[in-house]
Amino acid sequence: MSTTDSREKSIIHWLKNTLNIDIEQFEPASSDASFRRYFRVTHDQQQQIVMDAPPEKENTEPFIRIATLLKKAGVNVPIIYQQDLQQGFLLLEDFGSNSVLEQLNNVTADDIYQSAFNSLLTLQSNVDTSDCQLPLYDEALLTQELSLFYDWFLEKQLQLSIPESIKTNIDQQLVMSALEQPQVCVHRDFHSRNLMFLETNSPGVIDFQDAVIGPITYDLVSLLRDCYISWPDEKITQWVSLFFDQITNSGLTTTDLETFTRWFDLMGLQRHLKVLGIFTRLHLRDNKSNYLNDIPLTLDYVCQISNKYPELEAFNTYLTNTILPAYNQQKSA
Repeated sequence: MSTTDSREKSIIHWLKNTLNIDIEQFEPASSDASFRRYFRVTHDQQQQIVMDAPPEKENTEPFIRIATLLKKAGVNVPIIYQQDLQQGFLLLEDFGSNSVLEQLNNVTADDIYQSAFNSLLTLQSNVDTSDCQLPLYDEALLTQELSLFYDWFLEKQLQLSIPESIKTNIDQQLVMSALEQPQVCVHRDFHSRNLMFLETNSPGVIDFQDAVIGPITYDLVSLLRDCYISWPDEKITQWVSLFFDQITNSGLTTTDLETFTRWFDLMGLQRHLKVLGIFTRLHLRDNKSNYLNDIPLTLDYVCQISNKYPELEAFNTYLTNTILPAYNQQKSA
């Protein structure tokens, strides 16, 4: 269990000396796109997860507060057993290492997504947006997220500057569509890598610390137009309709399926433009270049939706004539 990592040493010291845990095994569990890391500790014939969140880079308070909120709402999030906010350590329930992504295939997808829909419906129905004290997914945040696409993917990666008229139009279309939707609790990263496949009460939901109050389609599009796995359009259409029926029956929306589908599509475009910026930033700033492998699918979603709606014609033309050639040229260089 020897390590040269000073924070690992501090974690082991915390477990042994503060929590009096007799450690049998201690090993890396995973890391994510932030500065957080996770370790699996085995002791007393059980396994738990230690979150390592350096206080100077990560604030664990939102994680604790939102975990409590979601647990109370009936969402299956990890139990927090112990915490040391000063050092940035949390001892958590272990959902294992079997993500929904690893279980998804043509045979299992319907059942797995239905479980995810049920979890999402619980999240949207049971979190009271009037007193949950979550930040709003407002115009400022939506616009700031879109700027990640312009600043990182276009300017820093492709050396492109989008015409202001096209930028203004796409921003207005996407923000307006997001804000006119029913506003619910939004996980904000509800996809196959953040849903853990469990024997009971599946899925286990992780990585929820950035939750906000926002558009009802946001988490659904994160799930169904996932940046890590893709499905045929007819399957997505079928699943969207299924979830639409669930939220309609629950009274969360009174709109029609056509309007809901447009919300879903444009919300996905906003998210995927943002994600293109984030993946590029992870590569250029944080040296996490494995995320470049996920850009083609994400960009394909952007092309698909931009081509679907006449009001996005100017952006679609710029995408087709300028962005895609620049990206393909750089990719093949």
